[in-house]
Amino acid sequence: MGGNAMKVKAGLVALTFSVLVTACGGGQGGGSASGSTDTKKEEKPKDPYTMVIFTAGVSEKEFNDRFSETLKTKFPHVTIEYIMSGKGQTIADLVAANKIPDIIRTDVPTLQTGYMDYKIHYDMSELVKKYKYDTNRFTKVFLDEIIDAGGTGALYGLPVPPYFPQATYYNKDLFDKFGVAYPKNGMTWDELYELAKKMTRTDGGTVYRGFSANPTNTLRDNVLSLPILDPKGTGLADSAKWSTLYQNLLRFYQIPNNTIEANPSLEDKAFNKGNVGLMTNQHNIYLVIPPEVNWDLVSYPKFKDGPDLMPQRGPAYWSITNTSKHKDEAFEMIMAMLSDESQLADSKRGIPTTLNNPEIAKVLGQSDPIYSKKNMNAINYYKPANYTPKRKMGEVTVPGATQQGLIGNTFVEVAQGKKDINTALREIDEKLKAALEEEKAKAK
Repeated sequence: MGGNAMKVKAGLVALTFSVLVTACGGGQGGGSASGSTDTKKEEKPKDPYTMVIFTAGVSEKEFNDRFSETLKTKFPHVTIEYIMSGKGQTIADLVAANKIPDIIRTDVPTLQTGYMDYKIHYDMSELVKKYKYDTNRFTKVFLDEIIDAGGTGALYGLPVPPYFPQATYYNKDLFDKFGVAYPKNGMTWDELYELAKKMTRTDGGTVYRGFSANPTNTLRDNVLSLPILDPKGTGLADSAKWSTLYQNLLRFYQIPNNTIEANPSLEDKAFNKGNVGLMTNQHNIYLVIPPEVNWDLVSYPKFKDGPDLMPQRGPAYWSITNTSKHKDEAFEMIMAMLSDESQLADSKRGIPTTLNNPEIAKVLGQSDPIYSKKNMNAINYYKPANYTPKRKMGEVTVPGATQQGLIGNTFVEVAQGKKDINTALREIDEKLKAALEEEKAKAK
């Protein structure tokens, strides 16, 4: 007999016994004039309380759109107090005021400075064990990254969408205008370069650029998972590999008339002008391309000799604080916010899932009025590349913003012809060493 049939039979036996007892006068003060009684026990209402959730960079509207309905339905007795980092309510402010949140949206670049340095970190491993929670449902590189970043093997968070995969965007109208075939999934950098040359031209007095990029994230989120600061040293990690990455990108800006913009942020927006044929950039729900640009996307280009992976910037994480009086409830809420149902809805909005679930991945953008008309499966063409190695937790490091600024700004100078690659990389190495010494002095 199947398990469900056994449960039904057991329930019928219990119900028969209950009726017999009632008929024999066994009920004590609960029977009606007809001799029947209500045997169903009312579930005791759960005590109300407030759960404080803190994030940096996620608006309350976005949080509500994605999670509020789920949380209200599953936890009607809980009041959510949502705090977005801002003036007077940074995590430092909240810790100083002894108003430490229960749940924090952390990320790897600030895991130490925004979470662990305040001694509020909490290992979720025991809760994972207690609730028999399957962490294998997540894409492995995302889970490995936070375990590695914590430095102790502890699980300080679970990966929440979005992560930021790289893709190749193209302007369909320009390709149509010049009679050039659209790019395809699986292209190499060499093929993209040849396409960029075809699309770079002057027509009717207008200069049309074949290629643009966000140079900072294109270099930082590289398929080699190459860090900027050497995790075990004091300067630039592996200058030879960085030289290869610079040379690969630089050739696009050496195409006549494909002149780079004055700084990384302007180059990031060059595609939006409508006169650029191709762009490498993140798929990012916060990346807004004007409606007048008729764009689509294909997979990110790969090097001729591999690897067949997609560069990406990892996700954020839902973390619990060790001061929370509602750790179990916080974990239950996190499970709800990371459920298949929640991530399916996220994926349909265009937010890439952190789950290794192809059924959820393949509906990316289907309910969004813009993404639903695009080749969003380009995002799933390759598996995500491994995360970039970090310095050990507790070791003095150079802030990520400083490292990224050095890479992005220096590349623009190289593309403008102001310095050669070797000089640029040597200067980055020297500046990283100087910045690291400054951080060490601050830490004393």
